[in-house]
Amino acid sequence: MPGPAARGEEGGGGEGAAPGAAAEPGAGPGREPARLCGYLQKLSGKGPLRGYRNRWFVFDARRCYLYYFKSPQDALPLGHLDIADACFSYSGPDEAAEPGAEPPAHFQVRSAGAVTVLKVGPRLCSPAPASRQRAHTPFFRITGSGFPFDFGRIPYKGKRPLKEMIGSYKNRHSIGDPSPEVPSGSGSTSKPASEMQLLVQNQQEELERLRKDLASQKELVRLLQQTVRSSQYDKYFTSSRLCDGVPQDTLGLLHQKDDQILGLTNQLERFNQEKDSLQQEVKMLKSKVGELSERLGMLMETIQAKDEVIMKLSRQLSECEGSASSPTCVPGSPAAAPAGRDQLELDWLKDNLQGYKTQNKFLNKEILELAALRRNAERRERDLMAKYSSLEAKLCQIESKYLILLQEMKTPVCSEEQGPARDVIAQLLEDALQVESPEHPEQAFIKPHLVSEYDIYGFKTVPEDDEEEKLVAKVRALDLKTLYLTENQEVSTGVKWENYFASTVNREMTCSPELKNLVRAGIPHEHRSKVWKWCVDRHIKKFKDSTQPSYFQTLLQKALEKQNPASKQIELDLLRTLPNNKHYSCPTSEGIQKLRNVLLAFSWRNPDIGYCQGLNRLVAVALLYLEQEDAFWCLVTIVEVFMPRDYYTKTLLGSQVDQRVFRDLMSEKLPRLHAHFEQYKVDYTLITFNWFLVVFVDSVVSDILFKIWDSFLYEGPKVIFRFALALFKYKEEEILKLQDSMSIFKYLRYFTRTILDARKLIGISFGDLNPFPLRQIRNRRAYHLEKVRLELTELEAIREDFLRERDTSPDKGELVSDEEEDT
Repeated sequence: MPGPAARGEEGGGGEGAAPGAAAEPGAGPGREPARLCGYLQKLSGKGPLRGYRNRWFVFDARRCYLYYFKSPQDALPLGHLDIADACFSYSGPDEAAEPGAEPPAHFQVRSAGAVTVLKVGPRLCSPAPASRQRAHTPFFRITGSGFPFDFGRIPYKGKRPLKEMIGSYKNRHSIGDPSPEVPSGSGSTSKPASEMQLLVQNQQEELERLRKDLASQKELVRLLQQTVRSSQYDKYFTSSRLCDGVPQDTLGLLHQKDDQILGLTNQLERFNQEKDSLQQEVKMLKSKVGELSERLGMLMETIQAKDEVIMKLSRQLSECEGSASSPTCVPGSPAAAPAGRDQLELDWLKDNLQGYKTQNKFLNKEILELAALRRNAERRERDLMAKYSSLEAKLCQIESKYLILLQEMKTPVCSEEQGPARDVIAQLLEDALQVESPEHPEQAFIKPHLVSEYDIYGFKTVPEDDEEEKLVAKVRALDLKTLYLTENQEVSTGVKWENYFASTVNREMTCSPELKNLVRAGIPHEHRSKVWKWCVDRHIKKFKDSTQPSYFQTLLQKALEKQNPASKQIELDLLRTLPNNKHYSCPTSEGIQKLRNVLLAFSWRNPDIGYCQGLNRLVAVALLYLEQEDAFWCLVTIVEVFMPRDYYTKTLLGSQVDQRVFRDLMSEKLPRLHAHFEQYKVDYTLITFNWFLVVFVDSVVSDILFKIWDSFLYEGPKVIFRFALALFKYKEEEILKLQDSMSIFKYLRYFTRTILDARKLIGISFGDLNPFPLRQIRNRRAYHLEKVRLELTELEAIREDFLRERDTSPDKGELVSDEEEDT
C-alpha cells in the first residue's frame, strides 16, 4: 500500500491539492506529524455507471483507517478501509489509453469481506513530456461560426502560410532546438547509444507533430478553396453582362442549379476524402494481416520444432523403459543396482508427495473449520455480553428498589430492645452501602451490586457523612449505571466524534452546524480537553493577542510577591471548593496549588472584582481538563466575555438582573409552573441564583454538569437559561403535585440531583424550548438593568442617611459593661 499511496500524493499536487506527507514550513516538534494523503482512483458504481472515480484518500495512523472523500474540502468521509486487517494484491494492469503510454497501477484491497479496487491514473503516475503536450497544440484556431473574412478584398498570397510555417520551424531548430550534427571519425563512435536513441525519439515525435499540422493545413486549404469557389460563382452571376436580358425566373433557376452543383461538388470532395481514409485504413489492415501472417508462420514453425522435441523425448523415454525392463539386466548384477535404487527413491518421493498433498488438504479443511468456529464463538460472545449488560441493568434496578424498601422499613424504635428483624435490616443496609474495594473481590458474589468510590471526573459517588444521604447517593449511582447500560448513546457519539476528527486531520477546527450539534450531544471524555481549549482560544483570541506569551506567569509572580487583598479569602475557600472531588479534597491534593495560582493571577489582573465566592468553583471545573494557563484564560472568558459587567462584583448587579430575566422567561415558557410558584409565594430565584453564578456546579450530577459546560463554552451564557428552564420542565409534573410552600421549597433544594437522563434533558433544552433568540435576552437585560440600578441607588441613599443619623445622634453614648456598673 505505501507504493500507491505515495504515488497518489505526487498526483495530488497535479490536481490542485497539497500532498499531505509534506511537512509544513516552520513545523516544530510540537506540531502534529504529517499525514499521508492524496488522490487515487476508486472503482465504484453499478451497471453501466460503474467506473473509476477520483477520490481524496487520507490515512489515519491512530486507527489504521484509510478514509476517502469526494474532495479535500469535504468534512465527512464517504467511507473508509480498515488497513490493519486488509490483504493487498496486484492484478493485471488495464489496457493503456494511448499507444506507448504507461499502464496505470492497479491494486485490490480485501478488507472486512469486501474487495476495493484502486489505481493511480496516468496523469497521477508521471507527468507527460513537454513534446507530447506541444503535439496537441493547434497552429490555427477558428472562432465564431463560418469564416469572418472577406476574400474579395484580401489579395491572394499563394502558399505563403506554409512557407512561413516551414521557415519558423527552421528558425526554431536553428535557435532553440539545434539538430545534432553527425560527427565524423572516432567522434561518432564515442557518442553513447542512449543519447542517440533519445535524439531519434525526439525526431520521431517532431515528425508526428508535423504530420498532424500538415493534416490540419490541408483541411484549412480545402475550406478556403470552397469559399473562393463560392465567391467566384457569386461574382460570375452578379456580373452585369450575364444578367442583361435574362428573365428573373431563369436567373433564379440558374442560381438554384449552381447551388446544387456546389453541394454535389462538396459532397464529391467529402466522398473522395472518405475514400482516401478508407484506402489508408485498408492499407493498414493489409499490413497488419501481413504481420499476423508472418507471426502465424513463426508460431507454426515453433510448434513444429516443439513437436520434434516431444517426439525425440518420447523415443528416449521408451528406450529407457525398454532398457530398464530388459531381461539381460539381472537384478543382482552391478548394472541393475543403480537403476533399482533410483526406482525405489522415485517411488518413495511419490509416496511422500501424495502424503503431503493429503495432509495439506486436511489442514486446509481444518483451518476453514477453525475459522467458522471462531466466528461462531465471537457471535456467541457478543450475544452473551449483550445479555450480561441487560441482566446487569436489571440487577441495578432491583437493587435500587431494594435499598428504597430497606430505608422505608428502618423506622425509629420506641423501646430499648431491638428484635432480630432490626438487626437483619441494619446489617443489610451496612452491606448495601459498601463501595467497591479491590482487597476482597470474592465478596462481590454474596453482597449487593458494588459501585466505584469515584467517577471518571474524580467526584465521590457515595458521601461518608450522613447514612440517609449515603443511601440516596447509592440509589442515584445505581440508577445512573442502569441508564448507561441500557443505552448506547455514548458509543454512537464517540464514533461521530472520531469521524469528525478524521475529517479535520489537515485543517483547523471551525464553527459549523455539524460541530455545534456534536457539542450539544456531549464531548467524549478523551476529546474534551482539546475541544475546551479550542473554544476558549476562539473567544479570547483578541485578549491573548494583545498580551505577552508569559502574561500569566508575570501576573502570578506579582500576586505572590506583593500584598494582595484577595489572597486571604482565597486561602479560606480553597478546601471548600469541591470537597467531594479527590483532586481538591485535602491541602496536599494536586489541584489545590493550581487552583490557588489561577485565582491569585486573576485577582491581580482584574482588581475591580478581585475575588468573588463562586470563581473558585469555575476554576476547579476548568482545571479538571485544562492546564493552569488555559484555565486562567477560561475564567477570563467566562467573567469578561460571556457574563455582563458587574456580574461578580460586590453588588452582584448582573446576577440580580439575570434572575429577573429568568423570571420573565419562566412566565413565558412554563406558565403553569410559574403560576404555581406565585400561588404559594415561592421565590425560586433563591435556588437558581447559585445556578447562574457557578454554572450549575454542585447542583446537578457530574455527567450532566460537563455536558452543560460543553455547550456553555461553545455557545455562551444563553445556554444557562436553556438548561435552567429545562430542569424545571423535566420535573414540572412532580412540582405541580406539591401543595404547600414548605414542601415545594424543600423539593427545589435537591430535585436537580435526581435528574439522571442527560439525553432527555438536552432534548428539552435545545428542542422543546425553541425559539430562544439571544436578542430577546439582551433586550430584557437592558430593561431590568435600569430598574435594578435605580433600586440600588435608593438603597444606598437610605443606608447613607441611616449612617449619618446614627453618627450625629445626641443620644449616642459609650456602652457600659456589667463590670463597670458593679464598680
